[in-house]
Amino acid sequence: MSTQGKDRQIDNIEFNVSDIARSKAFYGGAFGWTFVDYGPTYTEFSDGRLTGGFTSGEPVRPGGPLVILYADDLEATQQRLKSLGAVITRETFSFPGGRRFHFTDPDGYELAVWNADQ
Repeated sequence: MSTQGKDRQIDNIEFNVSDIARSKAFYGGAFGWTFVDYGPTYTEFSDGRLTGGFTSGEPVRPGGPLVILYADDLEATQQRLKSLGAVITRETFSFPGGRRFHFTDPDGYELAVWNADQ
């Protein structure tokens, strides 16, 4: 049996946030993420495939790497994000292999959502 490691794969993404409860409500509502709390200043999130964390123990630092999420229905996802307070920073555009848009979350982090050409 092959045991391929996680070398050179994304293992975790951590966001410094000002309000963990708000971030949980935002990402849980937008993408269905689940959460495990580890004290008052840290919660782990999972999208079912990738885990990461929200921490309020450090200052908010918007920016950093662009995290790109996948969505089967790009338009519905964009509407759900808007209804949760996201700001669309780059409207949907096409690129070889798919389409995507960019948004900022309540703390100013910019992320993107894409969908493959069908």
